Amino acid sequence: MTPTAESNSSPAQHCARLLLTGAGGNLGKVLRTRLKPYTDTLRLSDISQLDPATSGEEIVPCDLADAQAVDALVQGVDAIVHMGGVSVERPFEEILPANIQGVYNLYEAARRHGVKRVVFASSNHVIGFYRQGQVIDADVPVRPDGYYGISKAFGENLSRFYYDRYGIETVCLRIGSSFPEAKDRRMLITWLSYDDLTQLIAQALFTPHVGHTIVYGASANKESWWDNSRAAHLGFTPKDNSEPFRAKVEAQTPLAADDPAARYQGGAFVKAGPFES
Repeated sequence: MTPTAESNSSPAQHCARLLLTGAGGNLGKVLRTRLKPYTDTLRLSDISQLDPATSGEEIVPCDLADAQAVDALVQGVDAIVHMGGVSVERPFEEILPANIQGVYNLYEAARRHGVKRVVFASSNHVIGFYRQGQVIDADVPVRPDGYYGISKAFGENLSRFYYDRYGIETVCLRIGSSFPEAKDRRMLITWLSYDDLTQLIAQALFTPHVGHTIVYGASANKESWWDNSRAAHLGFTPKDNSEPFRAKVEAQTPLAADDPAARYQGGAFVKAGPFES
């Protein structure tokens, strides 16, 4: 049964130890500061070197492809915000270790250590081959636009399995385009402000009884391709929108109408590659 919005009102938004993977990435750096109010100790991890820990932080370097390292990383945490992995379209050989092996290692560690809530950074690129302008919800079949999108679809399916079999609840965030501002016409529709991203993660972490939920991450933009009615129980109410950037964006020369990046929701990702040696 899908939880109702009423049953999930005013969740207690705090936990003892929260793990943030991918803390050295673009969004990880943003969330490092923004997630600290929600936890006594924020455990930060990345394969790259991070800035030294400050009060309320602990740093645990980790290669997500290393199962033993991931097991140690997850031990003692109450919840996980999983932002780690390759975040752009790359050859499959580069996607495989962190995005596929790594997410399996993470869920196995969560199972062993009794972690019951994961927020998984999925992506709009799991549905990138739907046409722009087509409104879709979270129940449509996935249509990945590349190896990156395939890896995120794998993560969504894996998290579903770990919920059904082991009771690990996951909210999969199909993040649109989270940047300081919308950079192009596509992003006028897919843009997600940092404030709205933070709110979405907090709702995903602390809303009771999420089961396995997929939600699209976009601000309250004038246009939308994504229907979040199936995730209404999260109570995610974006506050920002991309209109302040419209004039600057629309001053740019538009893509040709037959450009795949202008036809499909995944934008430029639909034409990245093939990656031949």
